[in-house]
Amino acid sequence: MAESPTRKPWIEGIHAYVPGQSKDAAGRELVKLSANENPLGTSAAAIAAMEGLAGPARYPDPDAAALRAAIGRVHAIDPARIVCGTGSDELLNLAAQGYAGPGDEVLFPRFSFAVYDIAARRCGAVPVEASDVDYGADVDALLAAVTPRTRVVFLANPNNPTGSFLPAAEIARLHAGLPRDVLFVLDQAYAEYLDPRDDDNGLALAQRHENVLVTRTFSKIYGLAGERIGWATGAPDVLDTLNRIRGPFNVTGHGQAAARAAVEDQGFVERSRRHNAAERARFVEVVEALGNRGLRALPSAGNFVMVLFEGATSAREAHAAIARAGYSVRHFSAPGLDHALRITVGTREQMDAIAAVLRDVAGEA
Repeated sequence: MAESPTRKPWIEGIHAYVPGQSKDAAGRELVKLSANENPLGTSAAAIAAMEGLAGPARYPDPDAAALRAAIGRVHAIDPARIVCGTGSDELLNLAAQGYAGPGDEVLFPRFSFAVYDIAARRCGAVPVEASDVDYGADVDALLAAVTPRTRVVFLANPNNPTGSFLPAAEIARLHAGLPRDVLFVLDQAYAEYLDPRDDDNGLALAQRHENVLVTRTFSKIYGLAGERIGWATGAPDVLDTLNRIRGPFNVTGHGQAAARAAVEDQGFVERSRRHNAAERARFVEVVEALGNRGLRALPSAGNFVMVLFEGATSAREAHAAIARAGYSVRHFSAPGLDHALRITVGTREQMDAIAAVLRDVAGEA
Protein backbone atom coordinates (compact mmCIF):
# COMPACT_ATOMS: atom_id res chain seq x y z
CA MET A 1 0.00 0.00 0.00
CA ALA A 2 1.33 3.43 -0.96
CA GLU A 3 2.27 5.72 1.90
CA SER A 4 0.09 8.75 2.49
CA PRO A 5 1.50 12.27 2.86
CA THR A 6 2.83 13.02 6.33
CA ARG A 7 1.56 16.20 7.88
CA LYS A 8 3.75 18.38 10.02
CA PRO A 9 3.91 17.13 13.62
CA TRP A 10 2.70 20.39 15.12
CA ILE A 11 -0.62 20.08 13.26
CA GLU A 12 -1.49 17.16 15.54
CA GLY A 13 -1.84 19.55 18.46
CA ILE A 14 -4.46 21.75 16.77
CA HIS A 15 -8.04 21.36 17.90
CA ALA A 16 -10.27 22.79 15.19
CA TYR A 17 -12.18 25.94 16.15
CA VAL A 18 -15.70 25.10 17.35
CA PRO A 19 -18.28 27.73 16.33
CA GLY A 20 -21.27 28.69 18.43
CA GLN A 21 -24.19 26.28 18.40
CA SER A 22 -27.07 27.18 16.07
CA LYS A 23 -29.25 24.03 16.34
CA ASP A 24 -30.26 21.70 19.14
CA ALA A 25 -29.68 17.94 19.17
CA ALA A 26 -32.87 17.37 17.19
CA GLY A 27 -31.81 19.80 14.46
CA ARG A 28 -34.19 22.58 15.54
CA GLU A 29 -32.97 26.09 14.74
CA LEU A 30 -32.18 28.08 17.87
CA VAL A 31 -32.07 31.83 18.43
CA LYS A 32 -28.32 32.32 18.30
CA LEU A 33 -26.82 34.10 21.29
CA SER A 34 -23.61 32.10 21.05
CA ALA A 35 -21.49 34.01 18.52
CA ASN A 36 -21.56 37.64 19.74
CA GLU A 37 -23.38 38.90 16.65
CA ASN A 38 -25.17 42.26 16.65
CA PRO A 39 -28.87 41.80 17.53
CA LEU A 40 -29.68 45.04 15.69
CA GLY A 41 -28.45 43.49 12.45
CA THR A 42 -26.54 45.55 9.91
CA SER A 43 -26.48 49.22 8.97
CA ALA A 44 -29.04 49.97 6.27
CA ALA A 45 -26.30 51.85 4.45
CA ALA A 46 -24.15 48.71 4.32
CA ILE A 47 -27.01 46.63 2.95
CA ALA A 48 -27.74 49.25 0.31
CA ALA A 49 -24.08 49.33 -0.71
CA MET A 50 -24.10 45.58 -1.36
CA GLU A 51 -27.38 45.69 -3.27
CA GLY A 52 -26.03 48.39 -5.55
CA LEU A 53 -23.10 46.33 -6.83
CA ALA A 54 -22.81 44.50 -10.12
CA GLY A 55 -22.38 40.73 -10.30
CA PRO A 56 -19.46 38.75 -8.89
CA ALA A 57 -17.70 37.95 -12.18
CA ARG A 58 -14.82 40.35 -11.55
CA TYR A 59 -12.13 40.08 -8.88
CA PRO A 60 -12.35 42.66 -6.09
CA ASP A 61 -9.77 45.37 -5.50
CA PRO A 62 -6.82 43.37 -4.10
CA ASP A 63 -5.73 46.29 -1.92
CA ALA A 64 -9.19 47.31 -0.65
CA ALA A 65 -8.10 50.90 -1.28
CA ALA A 66 -11.50 52.60 -0.88
CA LEU A 67 -12.22 50.65 2.31
CA ARG A 68 -8.81 51.48 3.79
CA ALA A 69 -9.38 55.14 2.97
CA ALA A 70 -12.76 55.10 4.74
CA ILE A 71 -11.30 53.40 7.82
CA GLY A 72 -8.47 55.92 7.79
CA ARG A 73 -10.86 58.87 7.74
CA VAL A 74 -12.90 57.56 10.68
CA HIS A 75 -9.88 56.66 12.83
CA ALA A 76 -7.42 59.36 11.65
CA ILE A 77 -4.95 56.75 10.33
CA ASP A 78 -2.92 56.93 7.15
CA PRO A 79 -4.55 54.34 4.82
CA ALA A 80 -1.05 53.16 3.90
CA ARG A 81 -0.82 51.88 7.49
CA ILE A 82 -3.96 49.74 7.19
CA VAL A 83 -4.30 46.20 5.84
CA CYS A 84 -7.60 44.36 5.39
CA GLY A 85 -8.22 40.67 5.86
CA THR A 86 -10.78 37.89 5.79
CA GLY A 87 -12.01 38.77 9.23
CA SER A 88 -9.49 39.68 11.88
CA ASP A 89 -8.86 35.91 12.18
CA GLU A 90 -6.78 35.96 9.00
CA LEU A 91 -4.71 38.86 10.28
CA LEU A 92 -4.09 37.19 13.66
CA ASN A 93 -2.88 34.07 11.88
CA LEU A 94 -0.68 36.12 9.57
CA ALA A 95 0.91 37.87 12.54
CA ALA A 96 1.94 34.53 14.03
CA GLN A 97 3.03 33.16 10.67
CA GLY A 98 5.09 36.24 9.86
CA TYR A 99 6.99 36.41 13.15
CA ALA A 100 7.01 32.94 14.74
CA GLY A 101 7.93 29.43 13.72
CA PRO A 102 9.28 26.13 15.03
CA GLY A 103 11.14 26.67 18.30
CA ASP A 104 9.50 30.04 18.97
CA GLU A 105 6.82 30.86 21.54
CA VAL A 106 3.53 32.72 21.14
CA LEU A 107 2.26 34.10 24.44
CA PHE A 108 -1.28 35.00 25.50
CA PRO A 109 -3.36 35.06 28.71
CA ARG A 110 -5.29 32.06 29.95
CA PHE A 111 -8.95 32.14 28.86
CA SER A 112 -8.18 33.94 25.61
CA PHE A 113 -9.63 33.72 22.10
CA ALA A 114 -9.17 30.16 20.83
CA VAL A 115 -7.62 31.37 17.57
CA TYR A 116 -4.39 32.40 19.34
CA ASP A 117 -3.54 28.81 20.22
CA ILE A 118 -4.42 27.68 16.70
CA ALA A 119 -2.38 30.50 15.10
CA ALA A 120 0.67 29.52 17.14
CA ARG A 121 0.42 25.84 16.30
CA ARG A 122 -0.26 26.46 12.60
CA CYS A 123 3.21 27.91 12.15
CA GLY A 124 4.91 25.34 14.38
CA ALA A 125 5.39 27.68 17.33
CA VAL A 126 4.66 26.76 20.94
CA PRO A 127 1.55 28.37 22.50
CA VAL A 128 2.21 29.64 26.03
CA GLU A 129 -0.56 30.66 28.45
CA ALA A 130 0.09 33.18 31.20
CA SER A 131 -1.94 32.86 34.39
CA ASP A 132 -5.05 34.99 34.86
CA VAL A 133 -6.56 37.14 37.61
CA ASP A 134 -10.24 36.24 38.06
CA TYR A 135 -10.50 35.21 34.37
CA GLY A 136 -8.81 38.38 33.11
CA ALA A 137 -5.36 39.16 31.77
CA ASP A 138 -2.57 39.78 34.29
CA VAL A 139 0.16 42.08 32.97
CA ASP A 140 2.69 40.90 35.55
CA ALA A 141 2.05 37.26 34.69
CA LEU A 142 2.42 37.98 30.96
CA LEU A 143 5.72 39.78 31.45
CA ALA A 144 7.00 37.02 33.72
CA ALA A 145 6.19 34.45 31.02
CA VAL A 146 8.30 36.17 28.35
CA THR A 147 11.42 34.19 27.42
CA PRO A 148 14.13 34.63 24.78
CA ARG A 149 11.95 32.42 22.55
CA THR A 150 8.89 34.68 22.76
CA ARG A 151 8.17 36.17 19.35
CA VAL A 152 4.49 37.23 19.52
CA VAL A 153 2.18 38.29 22.36
CA PHE A 154 -1.58 38.24 21.75
CA LEU A 155 -4.00 40.17 23.93
CA ALA A 156 -7.72 40.67 23.32
CA ASN A 157 -9.02 43.88 24.86
CA PRO A 158 -11.92 43.58 25.66
CA ASN A 159 -11.26 39.88 26.05
CA ASN A 160 -13.26 37.13 24.43
CA PRO A 161 -14.66 34.96 26.01
CA THR A 162 -14.56 36.45 29.52
CA GLY A 163 -15.29 40.14 28.84
CA SER A 164 -12.38 41.49 30.93
CA PHE A 165 -10.70 44.77 29.99
CA LEU A 166 -7.32 46.36 30.68
CA PRO A 167 -7.19 50.18 30.79
CA ALA A 168 -4.73 52.23 28.75
CA ALA A 169 -2.16 52.46 31.54
CA GLU A 170 -1.95 48.67 31.81
CA ILE A 171 -1.70 48.23 28.05
CA ALA A 172 1.13 50.76 27.99
CA ARG A 173 2.85 49.00 30.89
CA LEU A 174 2.64 45.65 29.14
CA HIS A 175 4.07 47.02 25.92
CA ALA A 176 6.85 48.87 27.72
CA GLY A 177 7.91 45.66 29.44
CA LEU A 178 8.17 43.62 26.24
CA PRO A 179 11.44 43.27 24.31
CA ARG A 180 11.48 45.41 21.17
CA ASP A 181 11.82 42.34 18.96
CA VAL A 182 8.53 40.85 20.23
CA LEU A 183 5.41 41.69 18.21
CA PHE A 184 2.57 42.85 20.48
CA VAL A 185 -0.78 42.08 18.81
CA LEU A 186 -3.67 43.92 20.43
CA ASP A 187 -6.95 42.34 19.31
CA GLN A 188 -9.67 44.98 19.54
CA ALA A 189 -12.57 43.03 18.03
CA TYR A 190 -14.94 44.49 20.65
CA ALA A 191 -13.41 47.95 21.01
CA GLU A 192 -16.40 49.74 19.50
CA TYR A 193 -18.53 48.56 22.42
CA LEU A 194 -16.44 50.62 24.83
CA ASP A 195 -17.41 54.07 25.96
CA PRO A 196 -15.00 56.26 23.93
CA ARG A 197 -13.64 57.59 27.23
CA ASP A 198 -12.40 54.07 28.02
CA ASP A 199 -10.21 53.77 24.92
CA ASP A 200 -7.13 51.65 25.70
CA ASN A 201 -5.00 53.87 23.43
CA GLY A 202 -4.00 50.90 21.29
CA LEU A 203 -4.39 52.66 17.94
CA ALA A 204 -2.11 55.46 19.09
CA LEU A 205 0.39 52.90 20.41
CA ALA A 206 0.44 51.21 16.99
CA GLN A 207 1.25 54.53 15.31
CA ARG A 208 4.17 55.30 17.64
CA HIS A 209 5.95 51.95 17.90
CA GLU A 210 7.49 49.46 15.50
CA ASN A 211 6.35 46.32 17.31
CA VAL A 212 2.60 46.88 17.81
CA LEU A 213 -0.19 45.56 15.60
CA VAL A 214 -3.84 46.36 16.35
CA THR A 215 -6.56 44.24 14.76
CA ARG A 216 -10.26 45.04 14.45
CA THR A 217 -13.27 43.43 12.81
CA PHE A 218 -16.53 44.28 11.05
CA SER A 219 -18.11 41.09 12.41
CA LYS A 220 -19.26 42.45 15.76
CA ILE A 221 -20.77 45.91 16.24
CA TYR A 222 -20.94 46.53 12.47
CA GLY A 223 -23.08 43.42 11.97
CA LEU A 224 -21.13 42.06 8.99
CA ALA A 225 -20.08 38.68 10.40
CA GLY A 226 -21.24 36.91 7.25
CA GLU A 227 -18.98 38.98 5.01
CA ARG A 228 -15.73 38.17 6.94
CA ILE A 229 -13.91 41.51 7.00
CA GLY A 230 -11.19 42.65 9.37
CA TRP A 231 -8.45 45.25 9.39
CA ALA A 232 -5.21 45.96 11.16
CA THR A 233 -2.82 48.85 11.63
CA GLY A 234 0.78 49.07 12.71
CA ALA A 235 4.25 50.02 11.55
CA PRO A 236 4.97 49.91 7.80
CA ASP A 237 7.39 46.98 8.17
CA VAL A 238 4.81 44.91 10.04
CA LEU A 239 2.12 45.64 7.46
CA ASP A 240 4.57 44.79 4.70
CA THR A 241 5.03 41.39 6.31
CA LEU A 242 1.29 40.76 6.42
CA ASN A 243 0.77 41.95 2.85
CA ARG A 244 3.46 39.59 1.59
CA ILE A 245 1.71 36.52 2.97
CA ARG A 246 -2.01 37.37 2.98
CA GLY A 247 -4.30 35.85 0.40
CA PRO A 248 -4.74 37.74 -2.86
CA PHE A 249 -8.20 39.28 -3.31
CA ASN A 250 -8.86 38.28 0.29
CA VAL A 251 -11.83 40.63 0.87
CA THR A 252 -14.77 40.26 -1.50
CA GLY A 253 -16.17 43.13 -3.49
CA HIS A 254 -19.47 43.01 -1.63
CA GLY A 255 -17.59 42.89 1.65
CA GLN A 256 -15.49 45.91 0.80
CA ALA A 257 -18.53 47.94 -0.25
CA ALA A 258 -20.52 46.95 2.83
CA ALA A 259 -17.67 47.65 5.23
CA ARG A 260 -16.96 51.01 3.63
CA ALA A 261 -20.60 52.08 4.09
CA ALA A 262 -20.72 50.58 7.59
CA VAL A 263 -17.67 52.39 8.91
CA GLU A 264 -19.07 55.67 7.62
CA ASP A 265 -22.38 55.07 9.42
CA GLN A 266 -21.20 55.81 12.94
CA GLY A 267 -24.77 56.57 13.96
CA PHE A 268 -25.57 52.85 13.69
CA VAL A 269 -22.46 52.08 15.73
CA GLU A 270 -23.55 54.47 18.48
CA ARG A 271 -27.09 53.02 18.57
CA SER A 272 -25.64 49.53 18.84
CA ARG A 273 -23.29 50.62 21.63
CA ARG A 274 -26.11 52.22 23.64
CA HIS A 275 -28.38 49.21 23.19
CA ASN A 276 -25.63 46.85 24.29
CA ALA A 277 -24.74 48.87 27.38
CA ALA A 278 -28.37 49.09 28.52
CA GLU A 279 -29.29 45.43 27.95
CA ARG A 280 -26.01 44.14 29.35
CA ALA A 281 -26.58 46.13 32.55
CA ARG A 282 -30.15 44.86 32.89
CA PHE A 283 -29.05 41.26 32.40
CA VAL A 284 -26.19 41.53 34.87
CA GLU A 285 -28.66 42.76 37.49
CA VAL A 286 -30.66 39.56 36.99
CA VAL A 287 -27.58 37.39 37.44
CA GLU A 288 -26.45 39.35 40.49
CA ALA A 289 -29.88 38.79 42.05
CA LEU A 290 -29.22 35.06 41.70
CA GLY A 291 -25.90 35.28 43.51
CA ASN A 292 -27.34 33.44 46.50
CA ARG A 293 -27.97 30.55 44.10
CA GLY A 294 -24.35 30.40 42.98
CA LEU A 295 -24.56 32.45 39.78
CA ARG A 296 -21.98 35.14 39.08
CA ALA A 297 -21.55 37.47 36.10
CA LEU A 298 -17.99 38.42 35.24
CA PRO A 299 -17.55 42.15 34.53
CA SER A 300 -17.83 42.56 30.77
CA ALA A 301 -16.77 45.31 28.39
CA GLY A 302 -18.01 43.39 25.33
CA ASN A 303 -21.39 42.49 23.86
CA PHE A 304 -21.68 39.35 25.96
CA VAL A 305 -21.69 38.26 29.58
CA MET A 306 -19.92 35.23 30.98
CA VAL A 307 -22.03 33.67 33.73
CA LEU A 308 -20.35 31.35 36.21
CA PHE A 309 -22.34 28.57 37.88
CA GLU A 310 -20.67 28.05 41.23
CA GLY A 311 -23.58 26.54 43.17
CA ALA A 312 -25.99 23.63 42.89
CA THR A 313 -27.03 24.47 39.31
CA SER A 314 -24.44 23.48 36.72
CA ALA A 315 -23.63 25.32 33.51
CA ARG A 316 -24.50 22.17 31.58
CA GLU A 317 -27.98 22.07 33.13
CA ALA A 318 -28.54 25.75 32.38
CA HIS A 319 -27.26 25.33 28.83
CA ALA A 320 -29.74 22.51 28.20
CA ALA A 321 -32.61 24.50 29.70
CA ILE A 322 -31.79 27.53 27.57
CA ALA A 323 -31.74 25.31 24.46
CA ARG A 324 -35.16 23.86 25.38
CA ALA A 325 -36.44 27.43 25.50
CA GLY A 326 -35.20 27.90 21.93
CA TYR A 327 -31.91 29.72 22.47
CA SER A 328 -28.26 28.93 21.87
CA VAL A 329 -25.53 30.24 24.20
CA ARG A 330 -21.89 29.22 24.42
CA HIS A 331 -20.79 26.46 26.78
CA PHE A 332 -17.04 25.88 26.89
CA SER A 333 -15.57 22.45 27.56
CA ALA A 334 -12.07 23.85 28.05
CA PRO A 335 -10.51 23.27 31.48
CA GLY A 336 -11.45 26.03 33.87
CA LEU A 337 -14.51 27.15 31.90
CA ASP A 338 -16.79 24.13 32.02
CA HIS A 339 -18.80 25.87 34.75
CA ALA A 340 -19.43 28.95 32.58
CA LEU A 341 -21.78 30.10 29.84
CA ARG A 342 -21.01 33.02 27.54
CA ILE A 343 -24.26 34.73 26.63
CA THR A 344 -24.40 37.28 23.82
CA VAL A 345 -26.40 40.42 24.55
CA GLY A 346 -29.44 40.18 22.30
CA THR A 347 -32.66 42.13 22.05
CA ARG A 348 -34.60 43.15 25.13
CA GLU A 349 -37.07 40.30 24.58
CA GLN A 350 -34.31 37.74 24.12
CA MET A 351 -32.52 38.80 27.29
CA ASP A 352 -35.78 38.65 29.24
CA ALA A 353 -36.31 35.10 27.98
CA ILE A 354 -32.79 34.01 29.02
CA ALA A 355 -33.26 35.69 32.40
CA ALA A 356 -36.49 33.76 32.94
CA VAL A 357 -34.73 30.46 32.21
CA LEU A 358 -31.91 31.29 34.63
CA ARG A 359 -34.39 32.15 37.40
CA ASP A 360 -36.19 28.89 36.74
CA VAL A 361 -33.15 26.62 36.77
CA ALA A 362 -31.81 28.39 39.86
CA GLY A 363 -35.11 27.82 41.67
CA GLU A 364 -36.08 31.49 41.84
CA ALA A 365 -38.99 31.46 39.38
